[in-house]
Amino acid sequence: MTETADNASRISQDRKAIDTLDARIIELLTQRSRVPSLIQKIRTDAGGPRTVFSREMEILARYREGLGECGAQIALILRRGDGALQPVAARPGGFAS
Repeated sequence: MTETADNASRISQDRKAIDTLDARIIELLTQRSRVPSLIQKIRTDAGGPRTVFSREMEILARYREGLGECGAQIALILRRGDGALQPVAARPGGFAS
């Protein structure tokens, strides 16, 4: 099956939409990965625990409910809070753009 000009144009538009969504997702994940570290610092500086297990379970359940088992995997990655989702350029030894 060959692509018509209309199909090729539509595919190009849809690919641009995917690229835009990917950029937004990456930015949101980067922002999301920073916040737990800030909360953790505030909590531990005040003498509290490093992690609140009940909160961790709430987040895990929310992701699993929204996205299924892959959502649970995403939540586990996000909970690390160690900067693992920082852009490469922001990581020690990362590449500058």
